Amino acid sequence: MLYNSNDIQKIIPHRYPFLLVDRIESIEGNKVVGSKCISANEMQFLGHFPQKHIMPGVLMLEALAQTVAVMLLSKEENKGKIGLFAGINKARFKRQVIPGDKLTLTCEVTKERMGIVFVNAVATVDDEVAVSGELMFAIDEA
Repeated sequence: MLYNSNDIQKIIPHRYPFLLVDRIESIEGNKVVGSKCISANEMQFLGHFPQKHIMPGVLMLEALAQTVAVMLLSKEENKGKIGLFAGINKARFKRQVIPGDKLTLTCEVTKERMGIVFVNAVATVDDEVAVSGELMFAIDEA
């Protein structure tokens, strides 16, 4: 493990109930791998759905975004800044994510152009794709 939840909070501004990445397992070059353990105690399950808990797809995308943000904002030149979503393309939801699942969050920067960072992102549960997509970010002053 590279960063635990306490370390992550020193890098990105997100806090409970919106901190959606628990650990950063590795950062190698332009690739980062993190994880999120899904618990029935999380706030979203009060309304999505009370009778059948399913993690909202938008929160899985946010977990991927936070994983990338940790990698980008841990770089010396970006310390003290924030990462902002600039877009999502080709998002596909392949399986439901429920309490007890562990999301593995894998993101790789593919290019940077005109201040925008482009990322291929995939979240899996037990090596089965839950969501994938192309994410775009801008780095801004905090």
